This record gives sequence, structure tokens and C-alpha cells, in this order.
Amino acid sequence: MTQPIIRLVTCGSVDDGKSTLIGRLLVETDSVPHDTVAAARNIRRSGSTIVAGEVDFSLLTDGLEAEREQGITIDVAYRSMSLLNGRRLIIADAPGHEQYTRNMAVAASRADVALVLVDAARGIRTQTLRHLTICSLMGVTRVAVVVNKLDAVGYSEDVYQGIVKELSSVATRLGILDYQAVPVSALAGDNVVHRSTNMSWYKGPTLLEYIQSWNKKVELLVKPHLGVQLIARAENFRGLSGTIFNGTFTKGDEVVVLPSKRKAKISQIVSYGEDRNSAGDSEAVILVLEPDVDATRGDSVELASNFTVPADRFNATLVWLGETELVHSRSYYLISGSTQVPAIVTKIRHRIEIVSGDHEAAEALAMNEIGTVEIASDSPIALSPYKKDRNSGSFILVDRVTLNTVAAGMVNHVLRRSENISEHKYEVDSLARATQKNQRAKVIWLTGLSGSGKSTIANELEKRLFAAGMHSYVLDGDNLRLGLNKDLGFTRADRAENVRRISEIAHLMADAGLIVIVALVSPFAEDRDNARARFEKGKFSEVWVKTPLEVCTARDPKGLYKKAADGSLPNLSGVGQEYEPPTNAELVLDGTEEISVNVESIMRELL
Repeated sequence: MTQPIIRLVTCGSVDDGKSTLIGRLLVETDSVPHDTVAAARNIRRSGSTIVAGEVDFSLLTDGLEAEREQGITIDVAYRSMSLLNGRRLIIADAPGHEQYTRNMAVAASRADVALVLVDAARGIRTQTLRHLTICSLMGVTRVAVVVNKLDAVGYSEDVYQGIVKELSSVATRLGILDYQAVPVSALAGDNVVHRSTNMSWYKGPTLLEYIQSWNKKVELLVKPHLGVQLIARAENFRGLSGTIFNGTFTKGDEVVVLPSKRKAKISQIVSYGEDRNSAGDSEAVILVLEPDVDATRGDSVELASNFTVPADRFNATLVWLGETELVHSRSYYLISGSTQVPAIVTKIRHRIEIVSGDHEAAEALAMNEIGTVEIASDSPIALSPYKKDRNSGSFILVDRVTLNTVAAGMVNHVLRRSENISEHKYEVDSLARATQKNQRAKVIWLTGLSGSGKSTIANELEKRLFAAGMHSYVLDGDNLRLGLNKDLGFTRADRAENVRRISEIAHLMADAGLIVIVALVSPFAEDRDNARARFEKGKFSEVWVKTPLEVCTARDPKGLYKKAADGSLPNLSGVGQEYEPPTNAELVLDGTEEISVNVESIMRELL
């Protein structure tokens, strides 16, 4: 019987010796070509203190030239290693720098065993605790705290025990049950593969013994799941292609395609060109269904007798990786496997304080912070709690503008209210309502600095439309803050929520067949882009009222610039708070031009 592969991640703060430790493991288990080892005797990092002729073990895992030049690990280095008991080990050497936490989180998400290193001379650092927390969140089942560089502190048992005592309480708090502390010197080789004669006080396993003793927990895989990656077509069939997780599909099984909940039976299972009676966990297959129900990439297939009910509201834990902070009410792409849907973080329930583990109130999450949030997706998706299924319970959030990955997420549970809400389709639709009014429904979104002339242009535009017998309405930012949005301030998070609410109102009004004019500073491009995404193509037009700041300041119709000058209004857009000019606006107006000229431009170009 083939033994399961062990997937291991090494982590900890920078310079704790991760690369050196893994290099020694590779060399002493004869898992590195001899010519590579010979090269590691001759190449030196800048500033290296290793004696010429000795192996620089750290070079065996650092593949990027930039890493060698800086003396740090940037990317995750993957290496295969043969254990002494014949098992195979896949090692992920994760970077220690805080700015590369995202790399470490990705490596931990697939790991069975984690080695969290601590430099005995430096002690426990914040990044050590952050990595230990991420390992717990990512479901790593076995964790070894490797107290490294004991040779630098005279192999002191007291130093070791002090570190172990502090981290043991952290492991208990995080719910890490399979936990072992091992004192080592990666540079000298103590307790890495061979037992140390310098630490006779330590009676536990060597690091290699601890790794080799891991056995995969036997799980009852009874809820097979296949995420549809593509639709496979051939002359005689059309099938759903993907990888099976968490169980087995058998020919003749009744299945359901999610989120549509359409049922069918498996008439054929194809894997690498061969017909199969069944296929199980981690196998790539094509499922041919009868009847041939409609499905597309991003859908999933599960047994009809035991399937995940699709939902659009989730409680989840996020490791925030974005350089700009997370604020609620901003839309991102949620990607889980092949599934991708727009989603909004509706609430940040709390932030996890890394050192103490306390749950702190928070309105935002900064880079590398961890928090619990509530998420709403635009359409139902089949996600499971992460603790039950790593594959269908994990996701990432992607910035819709830059397409950068900004968060790694783990589903805690589905919010019950998602099960009690469903969209009701009415026979009279948006087109019918607009046709009745003899017009095209449209949203004209006026953005610009305070005093740029947005409200004045909106007022004159509505007068023109009214005189022409057209049905319109103005949504003015200040007016809405007197009522619906009176609970919102002017922080980045509150501005995002302000834009979200107004875009939802505008969407409803456009659905009613109206021409909607929005006059709103809306200073951040991402918020405006999220508003645009709420509408079908052609139904949303962004208009930048481009007026120089000095002109706006001279006008100062509300006295805001005067308040900003005396310090009583610190976050005025364009002064104390950034205003991001549009880059893809349908129309740019000169705010110093006559109002009638600007209104005529809108009428001519957009309506």
C-alpha cells in the first residue's frame, strides 16, 4: 500500500534559520544531487559568515537570485525529499518577512505539518505568532515549534523552556492539539536528523523522527464534490470536467448541479480517455450526465442525497493581504476553485490581536491583519465550513480593479438569513417601465470636488429633462446624508458604504425606468467602479466635473474649504483626503464652463 505524501511548511520570522534547517534535512537524507551540494560549498550569500568549504545549506532552497543577493527568502521554495522510512515529503520553505505573509498563507493552506521556527537568541517575535495563528486557521494538523540556534546560547535548557512555556499557551489558545517543541541547531545539526550530544537534557524525538511519525487522519469521505473547470465536448458526449474531492462518484449516482440544483444521473465517468465505474478523491475526471443539464465553469457537482445548499451570506475568517486596507461595503471577486462571483464584505465583526488572541472591534483590516467578517455574494454559491472541507471551504478575494489577490478566506459557517431570502421575478420589467415612459433608463453619475458644480449641473439637467417630458430624479449626496445616510461619516469605509447605498437606490430607480442623476463627490475610483459594476453595460455613465481646486476653494458654496483651512474639517476631499480622478469616464466636463454648455454636452453625448 502506498503511504500518503507528507506536505510540510516551514515558517517563522526572518533570519530564524528556516532555509538552513531545510537544507540540512535535504542533505542528510541524501535528497539533493551531489553537484548541487558541491556548489553550495563554493557560493556564498553577501555577508555570509560560513567558512569556505562548508555547505551553505540555506542556498539549497532559495531559488531566486534576489533572495541570494538580499540574504532572505522571498518566494515559497518547494522541494521533494525522501524520508528514511521510505515516505515522500514535499517541503514548502515560506518567507519570513511580514510583507510576504501571503506567500506563507498559500503554503500553509495545503500543509499537513508545520515547522514554526524561533531563534533562541532573539526569542518569540510577532511574525512567529502570526504564522502560528495562520497555521491554525489553515487547518494544519501537526505543528512543531523548532527552537533553533541553541548553539548561540550555549545549548541552554532554561532559554528553551522559557520559549516553550510561552508558545505552549499560544498553541492551546489556538486549538492546536498535535504540538511538539524541538530544540535544534540547524547550522551544527543538533537534533535535526541525528540526536544531539550537546542537549542531553532533551528526551523527545529529533525533528526528522517527529515528521516521519505523522500519519494522515483517516477521514470518512462521504460528500464528493467536483468543481466544474470546463465543459468537455467530443463527438459522442458532453461532459463536466474537474477534480473530485472528499469522496467517490459512481456510475449511476444521482447528482445535483449547483447552484441551479438541477438533478441528473452519472451515465459515464471518463479519466485519461478510459471509462471508469467510479472515481475518488483527488482524481481528475469528466462526468457525463443524463439528462445533459445546463452547467458551466464555476458550477459544482455533488450527490443529490447529500449536497451543500448554496447560500449568499457567510461568516468567514480573513487573512488580509492587500496593501490598502479592507473596508466593508466594497465589492471584490470571491474565487473558490473555479467559482468566481462578486462579493461584498458587509461587516467586520472583529480583528484578532496576534499576541494576545483578543477579539478587537475594527472598522478596517490592514495588511497582514486577521479578522472575522460577514460576506454577501451577488449569487448563491456552494461553500462549506473550512473545518469540514478545506477545498470547498476556502476562497480568495481579488480586487476588481487591479485583479490583485487581497485576502485569503476560510468559511466558518453559512449565515441562516441567506436561506430565507430569494429573489422574486416580476413580469413587468425595467424595459417595460422605460418603454411606457418613452425613454431609456439611465444613470448619470456626476463626480468631482466639492464646489465643482455637480449639484448645479444636476439641477439644470433635470429641468431640461422635465421640460422635455422625461421622467428623472436627482440623488444628491448631501440630501441623502440628511436622511438615509445620516449614520455615515467621511472615513474611507463610510464613504464606500455611502456610495454602495446610493448605487443601490440608483439601480432601483433605473429599474423603475427613470433617468437617475447622481451628484456625489465619491472620491475613490474603486467605489465608483463598484457602483458601475452594479449596472448592465450602457446603463451607467460616469461624468467627471473637472474643476481646479483653486476655483472650488474660491467658490466654497458650503464654507467647507474655510473649515478645512482652519483645521476643523480634516478629511475634505482634495485637501485633507485624496480625490482620485476618473480614468475611464464617459464624459469630462469643464467645471468653469457655462452651466448650459455642460448640460447640453450631457444631453448630446449620453441621452
